[in-house]
Amino acid sequence: MIDTAALVSLATSVPPHQFHQAEILKTARSVMAERYPEFESLSSLFANTGIRHRYGVKPMEWYTERRGWPERTQAFLEGAEILFMDVARKAMARADLSAADIDTVVTVCSTGIATPTLEARVAGKLGFRADVSRVPVFGLGCAGGVSGLSIASRLAQARPGTNVLLVALELCTLAVRHDELTKANVVAASLFGDGAAAVILRAGDGGATRIEACGEKLWPDTLDIMGWSVDPEGFGVIFQRTIPSFVAEHMGPAVAEVLSRMELSMDDIGRFICHPAAQK
Repeated sequence: MIDTAALVSLATSVPPHQFHQAEILKTARSVMAERYPEFESLSSLFANTGIRHRYGVKPMEWYTERRGWPERTQAFLEGAEILFMDVARKAMARADLSAADIDTVVTVCSTGIATPTLEARVAGKLGFRADVSRVPVFGLGCAGGVSGLSIASRLAQARPGTNVLLVALELCTLAVRHDELTKANVVAASLFGDGAAAVILRAGDGGATRIEACGEKLWPDTLDIMGWSVDPEGFGVIFQRTIPSFVAEHMGPAVAEVLSRMELSMDDIGRFICHPAAQK
């Protein structure tokens, strides 16, 4: 019998700067409204999200100035390292483990570039062993958390008894743009915040919450629907209007296909948790 990975601990962390949605709308209006006449017609997005507040690695004033790659990257490295260490320490403490007990670290992030990668940058400060296995994952976007959990669970299952730390960390606010006056960027300004989550997984010794199975579905002809564009100023968000209709049409069949490979059906599932990637 194959030992499935069990959840040993779970932790979350947010950066120190909290922004209320009304404050974000006010700031976005001051930056965009005069140069983008459509802004006011889109401003209702900020209320319609249902978001009350979000967090950022920089104070609000930082986002009102135009930034380029060097400043964004420096802000990413500083903020991401602090957030990584905080959420990792919380997860290890809740599992009654030290950094020396961690055998594998999976780092998921798509909002900044770090080479050496984040877990390498903080390894000495946290106390990871020199032989710890590192698995940095970039480019999964909104799917990063669940895809990272799939990767981490399979790594834990492959080596029963070892401790796998998964850290999913995104600093979306650092991609705010002053030069791209588009609906996609207004949507991004109304939604995105910064934060991190971490879990520790282990296979072979039971556990109440287990990762029973994982599956994925790839649509290769959808590269222009959602993602990043890259230019000298930084990342630029790509949101196509077709996202909601695409999800409505394709998600059900994709889930049924994944479940069938597990010899399950929709009727076998008691609850679905879905992450909405964007809105009309």
